[in-house]
Amino acid sequence: MNRGRRYDEPKLNLKKVFAVIILFVVIIMCIVMLKGILSNDKEQQNVVTSTDYFAAYQNNKWGVIDSSGKVVIDPGYSEMIVVPNSKEDVFLCTYDVNYDDGTYKTKALNSKNQEIFTNYEQIEAISNMDENENLSYNSKVLRVENNGKYGLIDMEGNEVLPCEYDEITGLQGVKNAILVLKDGSYGVVSDEGKLIIPTSYAEIQGLGDEAVDGFIVKNTEGKYGVVDISNGQVLEMKYDGISKIHQGDYYVVVDGGKQKVVKKDGTESLNGNYDEITAILKNPENGVIYKDGEKYGVMSLAGEKTIDANYDDLKEAKSGIFIAKTGENYGIIDLSGNTLVEFKYRGITYNEKADLYVTEDETYNNEVLDSNYEVKLTGMVTDLDDEDGYIEIRQNDEYKYYNFRFEEEKESDIFPSNTLFVSKKNGKYGFVDKDGNVVVDYIYDDATSQNSFGYAGIKKDGKWGSINKDGKVVQEPAYNLEDYLQVDFIGSWYLGKDLNMNYYRK
Repeated sequence: MNRGRRYDEPKLNLKKVFAVIILFVVIIMCIVMLKGILSNDKEQQNVVTSTDYFAAYQNNKWGVIDSSGKVVIDPGYSEMIVVPNSKEDVFLCTYDVNYDDGTYKTKALNSKNQEIFTNYEQIEAISNMDENENLSYNSKVLRVENNGKYGLIDMEGNEVLPCEYDEITGLQGVKNAILVLKDGSYGVVSDEGKLIIPTSYAEIQGLGDEAVDGFIVKNTEGKYGVVDISNGQVLEMKYDGISKIHQGDYYVVVDGGKQKVVKKDGTESLNGNYDEITAILKNPENGVIYKDGEKYGVMSLAGEKTIDANYDDLKEAKSGIFIAKTGENYGIIDLSGNTLVEFKYRGITYNEKADLYVTEDETYNNEVLDSNYEVKLTGMVTDLDDEDGYIEIRQNDEYKYYNFRFEEEKESDIFPSNTLFVSKKNGKYGFVDKDGNVVVDYIYDDATSQNSFGYAGIKKDGKWGSINKDGKVVQEPAYNLEDYLQVDFIGSWYLGKDLNMNYYRK
């Protein structure tokens, strides 16, 4: 039987197949390499663009440097240049100051030394001061003036509040809240320019250090009350005064010349047997810390003295546990007055996040106590970071690191992006890499850890200098910084003595 013709399939050409496969492999490798290059470029760009800026002081003049130590604005100004946000190249200069009549001029410069935001007569940072007198500046907005009226702009120059206010200042002690005055009455705006408390009060104070804590307000009749962040009434404006003391729904007010505790629902407690209320306890039902003369004690809301006023200072660490002082020494007691930690320290602080205590003796040495008041570490605590969860402590002239379980950690685990780590050998300091290889020989009398900009301090013959991330000397030891609270370098510039001002000098 004759079949129809069958067309045979062609045979595979193996050489061509292999060639195609190799071609695909090469293409894929090129793509991977290209991605890696682009990724590295992106990382390099991130490094380059993540520049910080700082005020700089040299030869009695002020300028600006960046985080590599490069001079951005030559030191030539008599007044300190304010850098309100270290991540933004916005620098505020004051010049032509007349100290007799208090007049002056201001301008804003960028990192190219170009004047910016020129459509305003004056431009200034909004300063603030916390209860410990630490100075800071609002990092989001600037105060501007035109025709005698004030407004706000952001760091890009965008108007967030029009120039229609008679006065704009930081609401002292409160983060991210700004006090405004209009037509003789005060209000509060956020640093996004949103009016959160209308301009209808004779006086406004922060109740706590955050806007969400609420505000103490005063009316034109001289009476005080409390409003929340949405201007909702918390306490009626009928009191002679309100203290910045509150806990939950409990507040301390002044009525008829005497302090008392008022609950949000109007319930009143403690109208009498003490000189002053200094704190409401973390569990308000346990009462308050009170003061008789110069001594402190604890009293219940019913007026019962649960701890007699026998202490020279008394602060609640956590609920029912107190750091107390007698004479020059501090200890720890409970709500029944029992001594939990002997009165032998010159200072004790409590870290709530870490749930531990740090004591200090007369030689500034520290002991770290756990929540059971057991001594876990001794030395000099140089940092306690409750965000990243570590303790840096100097022990036997070496810096060591521990987590909050008091387990020792490698410095390279705490700071994985660092390139150098302080090491000590035969009484001298040097630096090693993350694998322990010596990068800087052991020739220095002291050294600091590498900072976030890649620089570390080195000390020799009583003088300080600096090295960069590669271990190369940037500044030969030449500066006497013995009375400085913190030794830190950016290039050849060292951190100024007044940490509040956050500037570098040389």
